[in-house]
Amino acid sequence: MAYTVAVVGASGNVGREILSILSERQFPVDRVHAVASSRSVGQEVSFGEDKILKIEDLAHFDFSSVDVALFSPGGAVSAKYAPIAAAAGAIVIDNTSHFRMDPDCPLVVPEVNADALLDWAKKDGRKNIIANPNCSTIQLVVALKPLHEAAGIQRVVASTYQSVSGAGKDAMDELFRQTRGVYVNEPVQPEHLTKEIAFNAIPHIDKFMDDGTTKEEWKMAVETKKILAPSIKLTATCVRVPVFISHAVAANVEFERPLSVEQARQVLSDQEGCVVVDYRQDEGYVTPKEAAGEDMVYVSRIREDITAEHALAFWCVADNLRKGAALNAVQIAEKLIELEII
Repeated sequence: MAYTVAVVGASGNVGREILSILSERQFPVDRVHAVASSRSVGQEVSFGEDKILKIEDLAHFDFSSVDVALFSPGGAVSAKYAPIAAAAGAIVIDNTSHFRMDPDCPLVVPEVNADALLDWAKKDGRKNIIANPNCSTIQLVVALKPLHEAAGIQRVVASTYQSVSGAGKDAMDELFRQTRGVYVNEPVQPEHLTKEIAFNAIPHIDKFMDDGTTKEEWKMAVETKKILAPSIKLTATCVRVPVFISHAVAANVEFERPLSVEQARQVLSDQEGCVVVDYRQDEGYVTPKEAAGEDMVYVSRIREDITAEHALAFWCVADNLRKGAALNAVQIAEKLIELEII
């Protein structure tokens, strides 16, 4: 069976990546619609090696013939149009933060909690909206799941190193311009990020909350609870770094029960979607640059944390545009087919 798919936000970084991944993975499409705001209407985007799609206007798009709508247009736009698409009969997989904490919308990483889709599918009068988690949350919970199953996670302290592509194409362009400006002695001014990003690190992603936490840090804490277990305590410091693609997370994890480094390596190696590259020597780890363009979550630097009882530390990296966004959304659609929900 083939499906009609709409990609909403098709002119953006993640939308284009979704189109690329649908083709790469040979998702069974009958027809694909590239949809975006009126300012992008008429632009052309690629689908596969030889197909060109013209962008259609979201404000006037009819979702009644769409099976799956993959949304990545920004939270305010999803808030307005995702319910319209869902009411028309499409299953919406939304990549924005708007629906993530809605109790009627499952928050899904297929390798971690695909069973949430089955529970959702059984509900009478369900919302036809599935939420895609935050990019850093996705890669972290892929690594945390087998560790939690093995020893019961109590607490996580996470520091993220997030690439500028997570803030959109304008932020990528800003890093390029600023880097060039430093070398040619041109004035460097922040426009889309809060401070200069070239040769710098900015400990501020999304808005500040009343307690001093940023919204990005709050997302990681509450999303991990929803996906893995409400009992898990997580605190994060989220930092924007001058890297174009891929996020990294350094995590310290405290457990209920003992878990050796060797046992951790084994359960992580067995985890779907996870690759362990952990050699205690030069180049024995994976960096964000090496993860760019890849689909897996890479875990390195696994070691005992001697500051707490039953604790380990590790480093994980993943392509934030692929596994952290577009790929995960497509994998959710694939899982819906596998589970015969659509």
